Amino acid sequence: MNIVPDTSAVVDGRVSERVESGAYDGATVTVPEAVVGELEWQANEGHDTGWEGIEELQRLIGLAEDGTITVEYHGARPDAGQKRDADEGEIDAIVRDVAADLDATLLTSDVVQAEVSKAKGLAVEYVEPRRREAGGDEGLEIERFFDETTMSVHLRAGANPKAKRGAIGDMHYETIGDEVTSEAEMKEFAHDVMETARASPDGFVELDERGMTIVQYRSYRIAVARPPFADGFEITAVRPIVKTDLDDYEFASDLKDRLLERQRGVLISGAPGAGKSTFAQAVAEFLASHDNAVKTMEKPRDLQVGSDITQYTALGGDMAKTADSLLLVRPDYTIYDEVRKTDDFEVFADMRLAGVGMVGVVHATRAIDALQRLVGRVELGMIPQVVDTVVYIEAGRVDTVYDVTTEVKVPEGLTAEDLARPVIQISNFETGTPAYEIYTFNRQVVTVPLDGDEGSETGVSRLARKEVEREIRSIARGHVEVELNGQNEAVVYVEDDDISYVIGKGGGRISDVEDRLGIDIDVRTLDERPGGGSGGGESDATPTGSEGTVVTPEVTSKHVVVDAGAAAEVGQTVEVRADGEYLFTATVGRGGEIQVSRGSAIADELEHAIDDKRRITVVSA
Repeated sequence: MNIVPDTSAVVDGRVSERVESGAYDGATVTVPEAVVGELEWQANEGHDTGWEGIEELQRLIGLAEDGTITVEYHGARPDAGQKRDADEGEIDAIVRDVAADLDATLLTSDVVQAEVSKAKGLAVEYVEPRRREAGGDEGLEIERFFDETTMSVHLRAGANPKAKRGAIGDMHYETIGDEVTSEAEMKEFAHDVMETARASPDGFVELDERGMTIVQYRSYRIAVARPPFADGFEITAVRPIVKTDLDDYEFASDLKDRLLERQRGVLISGAPGAGKSTFAQAVAEFLASHDNAVKTMEKPRDLQVGSDITQYTALGGDMAKTADSLLLVRPDYTIYDEVRKTDDFEVFADMRLAGVGMVGVVHATRAIDALQRLVGRVELGMIPQVVDTVVYIEAGRVDTVYDVTTEVKVPEGLTAEDLARPVIQISNFETGTPAYEIYTFNRQVVTVPLDGDEGSETGVSRLARKEVEREIRSIARGHVEVELNGQNEAVVYVEDDDISYVIGKGGGRISDVEDRLGIDIDVRTLDERPGGGSGGGESDATPTGSEGTVVTPEVTSKHVVVDAGAAAEVGQTVEVRADGEYLFTATVGRGGEIQVSRGSAIADELEHAIDDKRRITVVSA
């Protein structure tokens, strides 16, 4: 008897099993070199299947040494292309050719291989994969670590099992086992996860790269990390612990009306573990139950939604290709979990501008931060067309809802009509009260809060004060200090020798400044300042513990470029300071850079600071 096993039978250990049962006594087991090559490639890529197959070949050699069977190797090794295309049947075809040449029986645990071999007229012995032979889908071994309050289980070779347990918003990371998990146990858990996912209709392998495998099985998302990607063997299994309905949340009625009124652009934001995905699932189920075709874009696909909602992942590893496909499917709404990288925001914006309702899940520690992440990634004026609603989730509840609109107006705190510009207004959805404004100011995008505490300097006040200061410094020769009296008036203190020059003949020079800024300015000497002298002025020095990150600006032919990548993320609002003194507020652009056009007042001041060898820092605003 001559037996030719394919890769599936070797990996599953079915050859040695049948030899030990007596079914193959005295048989010749001919292993195709193509199988050896595929197993070697899998092992080099860090896949457990490769090592399991190699161990089976070693068992067969041991049985051959005992005289139970004869082991031979036959055929040519597969080339790189054939190993790469193993999923498309290249290796299986080579195995069939070996079985045909030797007039042998092909042993396989692959049902497709078995049926194709029968169609080719070969003798075939098909054995069920171990998981299915054992009686079907029996679940995962690591499920024993979960109870009804467990959100995630964390296993690592050489460490005690740990888990996050509790209620949403009150999770605790705790040890759940007294015994350290061995590497052998970790390998058994990983093998069980992989085999269960492959055999079960409720499971699939989402990602399988060298050092990292991500599996989705029922409601569990399991990440298996191993060297060289990780410094040790680790398994993390996560699942949702609650499933909600939109009616369970505050503002549910108003949000329902808003979502059904027309296709919307919604960002669901919150910190990790706050319940964003749970809320997104509730939104998806609600939309699907109200005559909407709903799809999801996820990597990995772990949203727990109904069977009438199709879940898509990255097509060919690229969400842009998924979006192209979805536009042909024409969904009413798409749930995008999660929107994080620049490419994600661009895909989200493209689909929304194409008329698809979009609901994106975004990590953010404040509601406004979710919108800030669009700045620099989407043209400023298009943001309200891309996102018109921001929902912030905290501890499993709706904490804040913002309505995002745009209008041409004079920004809050300024008065001159010629300062009117497009302004993005972010208002509290419940009260309609404006909370933030986003607009361009001195060629920079600024986000100004409108609910500052009484008596404290708001963002717009600080910007106005600094702009007055820059204008006066451009015409004064000595020290300059500025105080704001309300939103429309300022007092400027200058040296005695400068006062007549700043005011100008007949007040003409200061009137020009007032007209440009839309603020009434009273010019006085520094001695008239409360406290007297130049030493009592207001300081913009960075508070202790908030010095910021030191940067080295680069001066090019057209711009002064500040690399803020080490201090802030793209889209974040920061302050640029010199020796602790405030210079300007800016939004970090693509590449983590802030570009200031040379020739502007901001650039001149920044260049002076560079020339004076002052310490330039970037501080989160």
